[in-house]
Amino acid sequence: MNGAKSLVKTLLAAGVDTCFANPGTSEMHFVAALDQVPGMQCVLGLQENVVTGMADGYYRIARKPACTLLHCGPGLANGMANLHNARRARSGIVNIVGDQATYHRPFDAPLTADTTGMAQTVSAWVRTSTHSAELGRDAAEAVRAAQTFPGQVASLILPADVSWEEGGIVGTPFAVPVPPGIDSGAIEQAARTLRDQRDVLILLGGPAVFSESQALVQRIASATGAAVMASYAGASHLARGRGRMQLERVPYVMEQAIKALDPYRHIILVNATPPVGFFGYPGMPSEQANPNAQFHVLSRPDQDPVEALRGLVKALNAPEAAIPDPGPRPEAASGAPTPEGLAQTLAALMPENAIISDESVSYGRGFYKFTHAAPAHDWLHLAGGAIGDGMPVATGAALGAKKQRRVINLQADGSAMYTLQSLWTQAREQLPVTTIILNNSKYNILIGEYRNVGATPGATAMSMLDLGNPSIEWTRLANGMGVEAARADSMEELAKLMQASFGKSGPFLIELMV
Repeated sequence: MNGAKSLVKTLLAAGVDTCFANPGTSEMHFVAALDQVPGMQCVLGLQENVVTGMADGYYRIARKPACTLLHCGPGLANGMANLHNARRARSGIVNIVGDQATYHRPFDAPLTADTTGMAQTVSAWVRTSTHSAELGRDAAEAVRAAQTFPGQVASLILPADVSWEEGGIVGTPFAVPVPPGIDSGAIEQAARTLRDQRDVLILLGGPAVFSESQALVQRIASATGAAVMASYAGASHLARGRGRMQLERVPYVMEQAIKALDPYRHIILVNATPPVGFFGYPGMPSEQANPNAQFHVLSRPDQDPVEALRGLVKALNAPEAAIPDPGPRPEAASGAPTPEGLAQTLAALMPENAIISDESVSYGRGFYKFTHAAPAHDWLHLAGGAIGDGMPVATGAALGAKKQRRVINLQADGSAMYTLQSLWTQAREQLPVTTIILNNSKYNILIGEYRNVGATPGATAMSMLDLGNPSIEWTRLANGMGVEAARADSMEELAKLMQASFGKSGPFLIELMV
């Protein structure tokens, strides 16, 4: 068998059964092997940043890695923004990047690039296979790297001749790596802090915001009176809604974050890191916590928060504690569209066990407090700050849920233009995704950032933030991608369209004029 077939068979043996692809010439033998070896679900994306974003969303819901297929260094470059986001979200991805044949590289053909160097910036593990007989082993190691808790990007670079040469050997899968154990001293220190201090915040990140961890955190908070918050960037996938804690994230806006964290002199980090601003601002600190605050690491991002929290519950002898009832489910809002009305309508109408892919950017920063009483759901956030992940993450999440859960994509219009090709894949795969485009015809977040950094924009600067000349017609764009779409100018129209979309088996786009 050739190297390509050994690669596909190794991936399948290791549990990787979904491939998000945008292939090119150097990957044709791998593409042929995907066809010849049964068992791999292949999903085409029309641009590589869609491919990598789909793999991110898939992992967040399926909790197992998919593989990507990218065409040489430029294809990797196209997908790097969402690989950056996936790395920050700690999503497991086996990133397969085609490359020139080993003997052809010295001739510096047009697509030749420093593929290894680029891959290293967004990957925890990188390797270039050099022999077909070693490709299966390399693939097994890539999967093991991707499965390293809580997930990593592993990039396997595949020269064309390694793919087509005979002599391939199927690699033996490795056991899923076990996370490093929790330090008993960290548990004792956290317990002592919670018993002795009254100005304590438990800050959650990564899998510490999943439902199993939340139940343990509720016991600890109820027994000690500690406050609990989720990290802004480090909590990219939260279990939310009825039966889950009414968590709020550390605010994005620097002044608000500093104010929210100021009361706490002790911050216990559970798979979180000390909170810092997204950017440096004139006259403001980089760190958001009170300068006198002490940080206590209960569990690092690469450790199992459930093990740590169980140990802390035991050390505190914390009794069972029910998560407070958030009250009745709200009614759908009426009138002109507002952020509060959208959140309230979402909470009123979303199906049980929905998935929210949120790239609403500045419009959606206050959504949480209006959606605590919604049915249980998963909320996925942009983790790395590179915009353009909302639509592909929604697409991958729908596939990760095997089309059994409704995905609702809350999507700012400016960032949607980065990866709107996702709609085509949603139509091709008939995915249950409802996209709500928040059309304000501007890069509103950057208008706020102008104020934050103290710059004074004039007419030329403001024109670079304006998306209204010409207007982007989202319903026509969606229709051109094969997705049914309609426009809403009021909350009543939005509610009617949302309800109708939830009854469909395929995708639907709503352009909400805000």
